[in-house]
Amino acid sequence: MKANQLSSLAQRYGSYLLKAFGLFAVIYVVCAVTSARFETLREQSVNLPTGYISAAQRTRELDCLTRNIYWEAANEPFEGKVGVAQVTLNRVESGKFASSVCAVVYQKNVFYEKVVCQFSWFCERGNPSKVIHRPLWNESEEVAKKVLLEGFRLPSLKNALYYHADYVNPGWKKPRLEKIGHHIFYGEKT
Repeated sequence: MKANQLSSLAQRYGSYLLKAFGLFAVIYVVCAVTSARFETLREQSVNLPTGYISAAQRTRELDCLTRNIYWEAANEPFEGKVGVAQVTLNRVESGKFASSVCAVVYQKNVFYEKVVCQFSWFCERGNPSKVIHRPLWNESEEVAKKVLLEGFRLPSLKNALYYHADYVNPGWKKPRLEKIGHHIFYGEKT
């Protein structure tokens, strides 16, 4: 090979090597910056305030609360729906029940070898997914939003932790707070 051809070949391979090195350097920098950013995000997620709830968690809680209102109080007046939602959230905040909305809604206990749900619809119907009456579902969802997201509460049910339909008598020895629609609410008087 002539010197001219060797020089041209060396320049071409040198150019390829330089481009490959440049590409490698860019990839290295991108990976290093991305890793550093992920590490920062991980540290920040560990340092999130106590009780922080992600949008996905809040959406799930809203769905669980909507289901509970719908299956427990779909035909009740607005205040009755709020009462069911408020009892659910009061239970979350009480420390006597599960610590999240969904866990409270789906909580089961065993008494004398019998499984008992906190809310009867879940034991009686399992976890129904089919909405029977869409307008009542929509109203239940609106109530769930008002109570969960906007903090709407009925002052008379501030301490309500229990309720039952007015056509049953469980014989509870709890302070009766109020009757709304077909539900009688109980809790702790202040």
